[in-house]
Amino acid sequence: MKTKSTLLGLVLWMALGCVIGNAQEKEEKEKPVFITMTTLHRSMDVKAKDWKASEQEYFDKVTSKNDLIIGSEILTHYYTDDNTEIILVNIYKTWEDIEKAGTVSDELIKKAWPDEKARTAFFEKYDKFYTPVHSDEIYQSITSVGRKEYKDETKKPMIVYIRKSQMDMSGKGKGVKEFNEKITFKNPYLKAYYPYRHSWGSNSTDFNEAFFYDSLADLEKSNEKIEELIKLTWPNEKDADAFFDELEKSFTGKHSDYIYRNIPSLSK
Repeated sequence: MKTKSTLLGLVLWMALGCVIGNAQEKEEKEKPVFITMTTLHRSMDVKAKDWKASEQEYFDKVTSKNDLIIGSEILTHYYTDDNTEIILVNIYKTWEDIEKAGTVSDELIKKAWPDEKARTAFFEKYDKFYTPVHSDEIYQSITSVGRKEYKDETKKPMIVYIRKSQMDMSGKGKGVKEFNEKITFKNPYLKAYYPYRHSWGSNSTDFNEAFFYDSLADLEKSNEKIEELIKLTWPNEKDADAFFDELEKSFTGKHSDYIYRNIPSLSK
């Protein structure tokens, strides 16, 4: 039987620590967390409401009760090149917790479905929601360039824009932290921002950023606001050119864009 914990064994994400009250806790918060992402593909033969009901049952009985999973999201296609994409994202404090969490999930599964026949029936139904094809990536959060954590609770799905850039890897270039402090974090339309980079997967140059917005309209307004903030921050065109020339040395210039939606009831 193929359980969901098996699918999540090498699985995006985005909670980066907890509120702290002393120096020791602050030091712990600044340590990078590990973000696992599994990209699955939904079967076109099943109903969305049935899929969500099964994911909700699993989340309520397993993911939400697994303390080693400190954050979790399920992202669904909105504007990407594949409308079957379902991305399962989990966040862990340490690399070791990824494997340990799988063991905890297995125990929670047996507790949630103590009857073997009922357990088998649930996961046989669950497996039918997805095709056999999936991919796995593990990322590490980047603490040095800053982040903006989402603090409000909402029952409305959020827009999650992911920009995947490629690092130059030459060691040249600087300015990402400065840009975030002066521009990104002053953008009123941006609800949350999480940067993360490759740790285990297909491309060692990956530098990814997840931007959370209330709506697609706010994402567009955000772009206009960024241009406005740039002009206010660097009113002298030569200063602006000098800053961005240096910033761009950090990257190859190649990037890709993806827009997803999350499901609040499946968010941890």
